[in-house]
Amino acid sequence: MADFALPRNSKVQDGKTWPKPEGASNTRTFKVYRWSPDDDENPSVDTYTVDMDTCGPMVLDALIKIKNEIDPSLTFRRSCREGVCGSCAMNIDGTNTLACTSFTSEVSGDVKIYPLPHQEVVKDLVPDMTHFFAQYREVEPWLKTDSQPPERERLQSVEEREKLDGLWECILCACCTTSCPSYWWNADRYMGPAVLLQAYRWLADSRDEATGDRLDQLEDPFRLYRCHTIMNCAKTCPKSLNPAKAIAEIKKMMLERQI
Repeated sequence: MADFALPRNSKVQDGKTWPKPEGASNTRTFKVYRWSPDDDENPSVDTYTVDMDTCGPMVLDALIKIKNEIDPSLTFRRSCREGVCGSCAMNIDGTNTLACTSFTSEVSGDVKIYPLPHQEVVKDLVPDMTHFFAQYREVEPWLKTDSQPPERERLQSVEEREKLDGLWECILCACCTTSCPSYWWNADRYMGPAVLLQAYRWLADSRDEATGDRLDQLEDPFRLYRCHTIMNCAKTCPKSLNPAKAIAEIKKMMLERQI
């Protein structure tokens, strides 16, 4: 019988339980994934109790309070605090989302916070996004034209511009990509929901003149066709976008050019 075991340093252990704030009556418990490359310890889950009367309503507010007032070693990414930059993407209560737009009050029980799944971890809640952005660069996410540039801007009709709605809003947080089982198993070759949505954003742009080249680049059994319409991507997207629909549109364009 086959014997399967996780690597020694991958088993998550119980971590430190930090002291509760004195005199606080309105508190919430946060269980946060911790791991550092600077030691040889297994990952752990530390427990923090936060006084919500002196904390903002978002999960990111709690993380900032923990870092500022309880444990300065806690590491995570953040920037805009407005759901625009995608920096604070993490797994909260089992769902990939943005900490800055997630209300603590919407989580029942302890607030469990982990890094985005199936990514290498740099430290604590910081995933390694190197491969994700390398794949993004591969779709050449910029306007490509061969015709003579106009004297002013390249114009679009209202209808042409509307085709980009639901695409340009993507903030590359990778919540969708890291929720996709197909990407978990084929990340080395499958482009993933976020990158394919970005690819379709340029395929759908009436000003772009490299449609054939872009489709040629995606014509591969793995790059595009590992999508099996599981729909995790659409369910978890914090911007309410639908990467699966964009992927389906690319497949449709692939079929139409063969007819």
